[in-house]
Amino acid sequence: MLKDFSFSALVAGFVSVLVGFTSSVAIIFQATQNLGATPAQTASWLWAIGIGMGIPSIVFSLATRKPILIAWSTPGAVVIGAAAGAGHLTMPQAIGTFLFSAVLIMIAGFSRGFEKVMNRLPLPLASALLAGVLSRFALDAFTAIPKNPVLVLSMVAAYVLGRRFWQRANVPVILVLGIAIVALQGNFHLESVPWNITTPVWTTPEFSLSALVGVGIPLFIVTMASQNLPGIAAIRVGGYEAPISKIIGWTGVATFLLAAFGAFGINLAAITAAFVVGPEAHPDPARRYWAPVSAGFAYLLVGLFGATVAGLFAAFPRELILAVGGLALLATIGNALSAALGDEDFREASAMTFFVTLSGITLLGVGSAFWGIVAGGVVYGIRTRKA
Repeated sequence: MLKDFSFSALVAGFVSVLVGFTSSVAIIFQATQNLGATPAQTASWLWAIGIGMGIPSIVFSLATRKPILIAWSTPGAVVIGAAAGAGHLTMPQAIGTFLFSAVLIMIAGFSRGFEKVMNRLPLPLASALLAGVLSRFALDAFTAIPKNPVLVLSMVAAYVLGRRFWQRANVPVILVLGIAIVALQGNFHLESVPWNITTPVWTTPEFSLSALVGVGIPLFIVTMASQNLPGIAAIRVGGYEAPISKIIGWTGVATFLLAAFGAFGINLAAITAAFVVGPEAHPDPARRYWAPVSAGFAYLLVGLFGATVAGLFAAFPRELILAVGGLALLATIGNALSAALGDEDFREASAMTFFVTLSGITLLGVGSAFWGIVAGGVVYGIRTRKA
């Protein structure tokens, strides 16, 4: 197993954590502020989700030798923050909804109900879903050019040259180059980073029927539809078969055990999964499982030094994060689009899935990943029925 370890997998794991954390940690801070959390409670949330993502990522990946990356539910944090901001949720009630959602996820996972639905999802539509989810990151990488053209264009040039001359080290090279340019520009701001170890804070849950129905059920739905659905697609498009039902069930267990400390939703990684299942992690698919293992150890550090790590990640300029994330996903997006549009029978339905997912629309509180699959399925169903 140690022979399978590689530097490229280590970097892929770090990039997945870097992109995942910096792209949505602000949403968590907003949710805790809306709930009136103390700084210690906010740090405890980071501790809980860091532990809840880190240990399962390591255990699942080593046990299956497949790249299984666990993440938090970003849309779930949005649901919580919105409810708290509207005055419909207190901190103890929020903990109660976390526990309720965790139980529903355990039922969906261990009953294999969700996997049975996913088994009926054709690979071209799953590939289109993945491409739609990831393409927003690629677009963001290039729209960041006007804000810091020297940084982003230099990284793009390094990426293009790297695909020709140093393919295996491409992502590490552009990451190091980006950090060097940012340092030279004086854009690292470390003066406000707190340096301390996080202490978990227990919050006793309260159960309100209105909170369970109005927040708990939407939290469960968006976690399954916007996180676990594209997460499964990423794993399968990468060419891997894994015990999905058990993994989802155990993420529910992890959420349940850590909910009182702030774990609002632990699930399969969606966007960041692409960093660990693709060739950038390692040319050999059998050795890519070390990428989520590396990410898992990074998440444990996030949990242990929650406030400190949050400050360090915030010190990276946004343009650097966008450029690294978008460029690292280009190959995966290209492969997904090829699989999505290669079969003429699925081409129109895949295109529909791709564009609806890419649109980022939210209807009835459910994100575009779910509606993309629905739209593509309807198009394919009508086409097949007509044939």
